[in-house]
Amino acid sequence: MLNLDAPELYYLANFRKALDWLDTHHRDLMDAAELAFVANFLQLPLPSQALLVRLVMRKGVHFRASKLRYAEIGDIATAAGALLASGWLIEHAALTFDELGALLLKDELTTHFADDLPGGNLKKSELLEHLRALHTEPRSLADWCPRLDERLLSLAIGPLCDRLRLMFFGNLTQDWSEFVLADLGIFRYEQVPITPGSRGFRSRQDVDDYLHLRLCREAFEAGVTVPEVLQQLGDFASASAHINERHQRLLLQLAQHLERAGELDSALTLYRDTRALGSRQRQIRVLERLGQDTEALALVEQVLEAPLNAEEAQLAERARTRLRKRLGLPAAPKAAKLVEDRLDLRLPRAASVELAVAAHLAAPDAPVHYVENTLICGLFGLLCWEAIFAPLPGAFFHPFHAGPVDLHRADFHTRRSELFAACLARLDDGSYRDAMRRTHAEKFGIQSPFVFWELLDAERLEQALACLPPAHLGAWFRRLLADIRENRAGMPDLIQFWPREGRYRMIEVKGPGDRLQDNQKRWLAFCAEHGMPVSVCYVEWLD
Repeated sequence: MLNLDAPELYYLANFRKALDWLDTHHRDLMDAAELAFVANFLQLPLPSQALLVRLVMRKGVHFRASKLRYAEIGDIATAAGALLASGWLIEHAALTFDELGALLLKDELTTHFADDLPGGNLKKSELLEHLRALHTEPRSLADWCPRLDERLLSLAIGPLCDRLRLMFFGNLTQDWSEFVLADLGIFRYEQVPITPGSRGFRSRQDVDDYLHLRLCREAFEAGVTVPEVLQQLGDFASASAHINERHQRLLLQLAQHLERAGELDSALTLYRDTRALGSRQRQIRVLERLGQDTEALALVEQVLEAPLNAEEAQLAERARTRLRKRLGLPAAPKAAKLVEDRLDLRLPRAASVELAVAAHLAAPDAPVHYVENTLICGLFGLLCWEAIFAPLPGAFFHPFHAGPVDLHRADFHTRRSELFAACLARLDDGSYRDAMRRTHAEKFGIQSPFVFWELLDAERLEQALACLPPAHLGAWFRRLLADIRENRAGMPDLIQFWPREGRYRMIEVKGPGDRLQDNQKRWLAFCAEHGMPVSVCYVEWLD
C-alpha cells in the first residue's frame, strides 16, 4: 500500500504542494478545466497520481509502456487505467515520423522499415534523415510498426500542466525539479513572505498574453518569416510591465533579423516600433547604412540629451564623431581620453593569463584574487540583502526565486529607493561592516543574483572590509543600481589587498592580442573619475 509520506514519493508530495499553492494563490486565474484537474487529481489512486507526475516531469508526451519502470508505482498498466479513464492519458495517438524516431531504437528502425532503407551501415541519425523524406503523414504506433508488440501512452494534458507550471513559477524556464533540488539541499532560497498581491500574473489575460508571446517567439525560432510572425503577433498590448518588456524584446529580435537580411527599411520601421533598450542605437546604424546621415545625427543628439545607459551614450558619441565628419561639420568636443595606469609583464605561458598574473603579483602580505565581477556585486548583495529581497508586489510569488523578477526592469531601484537608501546609509555611519558580516553568516549559501558564495568566503570578506573605503563601495553600488544589467559586468579581473595598510588596487588583465572592451573602458573611466586605483596589465609570453 502506497503512503504519500514515503521518501520515494517525494516528487508526488511536491507536486501536490504546488497544486495546493495554486489553489490558494491563483484560483481566480484558472479556467474550468484547470480547476477540475486540481480537484480531480487528488481523487485518483496514489499509484495513478505518481505515474502522471512522473510522465509530466519527463521529456516529451509519448511513452512506451514497456520502458516505464518505477518500483514505487508497481504495475504500470493498473496505474495508467484511471488516467486513461479520465482522458489525461490516451492510447493510439498519431505520431509524426520524428516522434516515432525518438521512440524507436536503431535496430527497431531497421527491422520495421527494412524495405525503405538503402544499403550500408548507417547511423541512426542517417536512417532518420533518409526515412523522414518518405514518411510525412502522422500515424499511430500500431500503423507505423504492425509487428511491434508495444503499448503507447501519450500525455493529453501537457499544455494544461504547462499553464499551471507557468502560473506557479511565472515562467516556463523553471520546472518541477526545483522542488527536488531544494529538498536535497542543492539549492537554498530566501523565504520571502508571499502576499495575495505578490504573484506573477494578475489576471487570466496576463497568462494568455505570456503564452501568446511564447508561441510567436517559438514560431520565429522555427524559421517562420518576420511578416508572418508579426501577423501572428497581431495588435499585441499588455498591461503587465513584465510581459510588455518581453514583447519589446521580441520586436527588437525581429528587427535585428531584418537588418541582418538587408531589409533595412523594414528593420528601421520595426526598430521605431519598439522601446527595447538598444533600439535607438540600431536605428542610428540603419540610418547610416541607408545614407540618411542628417536624420541619424538628429537621433544621435536626441540620445545624448537623455541616454538610457552608459553604453548607449558611448556608442552615440562615436556615431556623432563619424556623422559630423561625413557631413562636413565641426567636430564635437570629445570626452577626456582614458589614461591607463599600464603594467607590462612577460610571463611563462599558462592556461589562464589572469591566474598567471595573480600568482606573479601576489605576496604573503598582499594577496591577489581573481574576482572579475563577483566581488563588488557580492559586497553589494550582502549590504543590500533586505532591499533586494523586499516582498514587493510582483517581485516574488513562489518559494524558488533566486532574485526578484523585476531585477532588470528600469524601475527596480525606484520601487525600492527608500530601502536602498537605508542600506547605503550604513556606509556613512560605519555600521556597514557588521551588517555585511551578519548577512554573510546568516544567509551563507542561499541563492542570490549578486553573491557568489564560493568566491566570497569569510576571509576574503574581511580583507575587502579592511581595504576598500566606504566611499568607493558607495560609488560602485550606486553605479550598479543605475543599470544592473549593464554595470554588473566589465569590472577588473583581479584585486590585490594590503590588509595591514588598508589599501587595494584592481587589475584588468589583457593577454597577447587582447584589448579593452567597451564595458571595461566604461568601468575604468568611472574608477579614474573617483580616484580608485586600477592598473591595466598587458601580458606577453616569454616563449
